Amino acid sequence: MRQGILLFAHGARDPAWATPFQALAQELRDQVGPVPVELAFLERMAPDFPTTVASLSSAGCTEILVCLLFLASGRHLAEDLPALLKGAKAAHPEVAIRVTEALGESAEIRAAVSAWILRQL
Repeated sequence: MRQGILLFAHGARDPAWATPFQALAQELRDQVGPVPVELAFLERMAPDFPTTVASLSSAGCTEILVCLLFLASGRHLAEDLPALLKGAKAAHPEVAIRVTEALGESAEIRAAVSAWILRQL
């Protein structure tokens, strides 16, 4: 089984908006070595989710961990993501896709954000 990581973010009109997400992707690449790490966007930016799943599948990944770079679950994660996953699974039935929770739903992430905020005081 070859694993890959897909970082999934919303997207924006301003290309500079993606800079921290691109930096995160590169930091992860530096840490995980041969595990492919790719960044995809829901809207307004490329690459999109289907393109990135196809890229990871073409790279030989048989398991993709989709890391949701959304602070909270909302319509996009409740409606758009299931449709994207259904399409990805239909196009790439050989690939197992796991999805993390939204960042703000993780107690570990909330604790890190709280600690960062308190250091700003």
